[in-house]
Amino acid sequence: MTQFEAFVRKEFFHIFRDTRTLLIIVGMPIVLITLFGFALSLEIRNVNVAIMAKQNDPMINRLADRINRSDCFEVTDVVSIMRRDVVDAVLMFDSGFSSQLLRDGAQLSVVSDASNPLLAPSEAMYLIQAVNDFFADEFEGMAQPQAGLTTNVRMLYNPQLKSSYNFVPGVMGLILMIICALMTSVTIVREKESGTMEVLLVSPVRKLTMLVAKMIPYFVIATAVLIIVLILAYTVLKVPLSGGLGLILGISLLYIILSLALGLLVSTFTKTQLSATLICGMVFIVPSMFLSDLVFPIENFPVVFKWMAQIIPAKWYIGAIRKVMIEGVSIMYVWKDIVIMAAMTVILIGLSFRNYKERL
Repeated sequence: MTQFEAFVRKEFFHIFRDTRTLLIIVGMPIVLITLFGFALSLEIRNVNVAIMAKQNDPMINRLADRINRSDCFEVTDVVSIMRRDVVDAVLMFDSGFSSQLLRDGAQLSVVSDASNPLLAPSEAMYLIQAVNDFFADEFEGMAQPQAGLTTNVRMLYNPQLKSSYNFVPGVMGLILMIICALMTSVTIVREKESGTMEVLLVSPVRKLTMLVAKMIPYFVIATAVLIIVLILAYTVLKVPLSGGLGLILGISLLYIILSLALGLLVSTFTKTQLSATLICGMVFIVPSMFLSDLVFPIENFPVVFKWMAQIIPAKWYIGAIRKVMIEGVSIMYVWKDIVIMAAMTVILIGLSFRNYKERL
């Protein structure tokens, strides 16, 4: 065996010995091509539509049945405010709609949740087209009503359809995840590589004290970044803080602690900075971009990816902070998101404490 062949063989052994890194390198293209090519889509599907009519109208019932049989929409029996995330759009009919339509024309109102401005216009357009197609079939071969149907569209929460209303909460979740999870894990692993961790382990400091001490600096930095982002969002991008600054800060600080716990957990089972970076990037940051409702609607995902999205912390944070900032809801409407993030935090801190080795 030549010297060159020996070096090549040595490099292969070195790569295959680090199974975590190898798994991420091989798995990354598989995950990305699956997400981009199969799961992630801006198509309009599974939009929850509520029908609001003042009286029982057979024509409206047929319209609801037609819309419900479409792949794009699901008609819900519960007519609720959009703050509860029950419906994405509402069709509102006046009293005596059918008789008015046949006599001198009628009005139909479409109210769409525009807190996500990427989807709201398309949802309203698809819904109006479905309504027009229904009435075209309904009056086929008959004399069309002279005045016809007038459609009024209203965009709720974000009538100007500003994209910043959607992206600012999402970017906040992504930035805090990068600062807390990635930087915390890499910094702690660096101490293992440099040997300073040995000095800490032989000191009389208790394990819990050491873990908390490592989290505090990044907690302070992430809080400062959060305040800067909120100031820029409110003053420069004109994003409202409708739900109150206190609630926004409270939810964000909980998410910061959760992200720190993630970084701490990664540092307990990785030995190199490269491994920590790849794991945080592929397991936390990339899914936070694609499976958190930041850009792509979760409703369009296959069932497997919908279940995966439920364990992504950023999904719960972005959903809660978007409702508080844009829709101006109180804690009553985001308590579920808060409880889930709190439970995740407790579990991750417990796992980190258990896995934190007192010996190298």
